[in-house]
Formats: sequence, C-alpha cells, structure tokens
Amino acid sequence: MSQIKHALIRYRIIDRMLRNKFRPYPSKEDFRQACEEALFGSTSGANICDSTIEKDIFALRMEHDAPIKFSKRNNGYFYSDPNFSINDVPLSEDELSSIKFAVDTLRQFREVPVFQQFGNAIDKIVDRISVGNFQEPSLDNYIAFESVTSVGGNEFLPILLEAIQSNSKVWFTYMSFVKGVEKPRKVTPLFLKEYRNRWYLISFDAAKGDFLTFGLDRMADVKKLDEPGDSELQFDAANFFKYSIGITTYDGLPEKVILKAEKVAARYIESQPFHATQQVIEKEKDHTIFELEVLISEELIRSLLSYGGEIEVIKPKKLKKILAERVSAMAKIYLK
Repeated sequence: MSQIKHALIRYRIIDRMLRNKFRPYPSKEDFRQACEEALFGSTSGANICDSTIEKDIFALRMEHDAPIKFSKRNNGYFYSDPNFSINDVPLSEDELSSIKFAVDTLRQFREVPVFQQFGNAIDKIVDRISVGNFQEPSLDNYIAFESVTSVGGNEFLPILLEAIQSNSKVWFTYMSFVKGVEKPRKVTPLFLKEYRNRWYLISFDAAKGDFLTFGLDRMADVKKLDEPGDSELQFDAANFFKYSIGITTYDGLPEKVILKAEKVAARYIESQPFHATQQVIEKEKDHTIFELEVLISEELIRSLLSYGGEIEVIKPKKLKKILAERVSAMAKIYLK
C-alpha cells in the first residue's frame, strides 16, 4: 500500500479517536499505537514514529481545517469544535481511488461463502461509489443514502479477533453506560457480533465465572495478553444466540411469544421478521397472528413498542405486563 494511502487511513483513525467521547484527550502515543496496530498489527514503533503522527496532525489542520488543539491540563488532543469530523469533508481523488479499488476487489469475491453475509453492504458501497462519479454539486437533491453516526470502537476489531483466534486473554478499560465509571477488565474473548451498527465482544470473565458482553465503543487501551485464555470453554455462537434478538442473552429457557398484528403491520413483520423462529399461525383479512420462540429481552420489547397500537401481545403474560407498564409510563408523559 502506498504511503499516501497509509496517511489517509491514519487521518481517519486520528479523527475517530478525537471524536471518541468515552476516551477523551488521546495523546500522540495513543495515536501512534492505534495507527500502527491498524496498519501493521503491531505497536512496537518499528513502522510508525512520533514524527509521522506530528506530520499527520499538521496535515489535518492545514489540508482539512481540522480544529485540533492540545490540552496541557489533560495532556492530550481534542477538537475545539466537538461537531467536526473529516467524514464531513469531501473525499479526495486518492481516497476515492482507494475505495474503488477495494470495492472492485471485494466484488469479485462476493459469492464466496465467507463474504455472502456482507453482500448487501458491498452492493451499497458499489451504489454509492457509482453515483459519486457524477460531479453534480446538488446530488443530495436527487438521492439520499442511510447515514449512520459512528460510535467508535471498530479500531479494536483486529486485536480482539487475533486474541480470539489465538485463545489469548485481553485487558482493557470499560466505561459502563449505567454507572458511568471506567474500570479495568481482563477476560477471555470468544466472539464478535454486530448489532445495529455497533460491535460487541462476548467474553468469559473467570473472576465472575460468567459470560459478559462489552460494547467496543466503550472500550479503551485494548491489549492482547500473553496469558492464555480459558481453553476449557466450549463456546458455540450459534447456540448461544439461538433464541436471542439482538445482543442480549441470559440463562433460562426461551418463551413462546404470540402476537396479533393489524393488516399493514403484519406485512412489515412478515417482510422483516423479529426472529428466525417466527411463523404465521393464523391469517385473516384484517389481522395476522405470529408465533416465535425467543428470550424476553430489551431488544424484543423495544421492537414491539415501535409498532405502537398496531400489534397486540397475546402471550406470555409477563411480556404483556412489561409492555403495559411501558405504555402507562408513556401515557403519564404525553397525556398530562
């Protein structure tokens, strides 16, 4: 890969780290390690030095008008404009060339089994690059692609995958959504799963004797340890998530959920099933009744609530009670 393309990748990594609200004020060394890990799978300093990062920061300021500042108090860098991102800056010819080359390469292998699950993603990139060939400044007036706000953490995918494959433990600090406190963690990584554009690590914590799930966007300072993982674990991802919707799993038996959906909602539910076990057990002119076997999770509850009054949960009773409580809480807010 050319030095220019290396630099473009480093710019993106630096930008992502500056926008990571869970790990503010990254240092020059943080940038160097993250870039070297992403490009070379190492953090030794043999491939990227401090002066390279200094030149990158200078180039970002000069060429992309990036508002990068240094905080003496926090001994790290930050964006003076928290809303800035080089993702909002038009791609250069070099960047477009790199993307087109990568897409053309991937397209040759899209029917290979290992890539088939990414077929839609590859098609989407191809579509965007294709329409991007038009030098029409008002292109947004004619076409809009779904945009996803980056939450970070993707830079840890290579090191976590390497640790899983080599059965090595990993260490990292983790910021809990609930407590808002950053704590160190040491676990055996087992599986990586994406859900709604966020990546999650399924792991085993020997100290707790339990399987734990961590969002990559709330991780920092991820390190692969020389310490071997818990090799006696027999982890089967297919069975682990067999009855799950989204990322939530827990010990317990799945439950039979029966839903009654109005005519229009039923069409959406048939075209985008809640779960692989979903089946139609009754179909009438004005409604359809579905049955699925799943774990009762927050993801299921939120998915059901998104249909409002267009669906009714018939079974189980505990799920009906949860939804009734949620609806009652909403009514107190909106029906004052």
